[in-house]
Amino acid sequence: MHLSPDEVVFWQSGFVKLNATIVYTWALMLVLTLAAALVTRRLSADLQRAPWQNLLETLVLGIEAQIGEIGLRRPGRYLPFLGTLFLFIAAATIATVLPGYDPPTGSLSTTTALALCVFVAVPWFGVREQGLGGYLKTYVEPTWIMLPFNLISECSRTLALAIRLFGNMMSGAMIIAILLTITPFVFPVLMTALGLLTGLVQAYIFTILAAVYIAAATGTGTPAAPAATATQ
Repeated sequence: MHLSPDEVVFWQSGFVKLNATIVYTWALMLVLTLAAALVTRRLSADLQRAPWQNLLETLVLGIEAQIGEIGLRRPGRYLPFLGTLFLFIAAATIATVLPGYDPPTGSLSTTTALALCVFVAVPWFGVREQGLGGYLKTYVEPTWIMLPFNLISECSRTLALAIRLFGNMMSGAMIIAILLTITPFVFPVLMTALGLLTGLVQAYIFTILAAVYIAAATGTGTPAAPAATATQ
């Protein structure tokens, strides 16, 4: 039993190594890219549509509606970034049903990379919405005394995003591995189903937190929203 896909090394030459995290991450990105290309190849505007197109539209509209409920104006502007985050984390969880597969989100390096994407996206969208001066002004509101605290908050919430997702994904994989050695028939199936549900919930929470942070940076959300959401 291994704690992280980082420990599964397929090839190594000196300090350069190819581990399961890298392989499964790129494999997952390739599958998602090919799937997106296939399902969007023949989209129809008619009333009679293929089932996969209805499923795709339901998923996209659902994510867009959730973004709008956060308070972000023009949710379609943020849909590519937030939707990609959700689909990647959710797909990484769903793929755990495949034998021998370790979710890349079970590696701290992957969750840190996802958190850093949010860290960069927050000021990007903030400057895009409010301008550079308007965004920087949010760091000194309501007073200049809040500047160091707001800077610390930017870094700490990024760390919290990475550790939250990593901890939940790793603990789920560990529990299933332990149960496989103790009761190799009934409980692992139930725990796998529970792990899938937990992983999808974590994908939702990660995406919602990212949307909340962006809403606060763009001036369309309340500053108290991230703290309230993070406690759930």
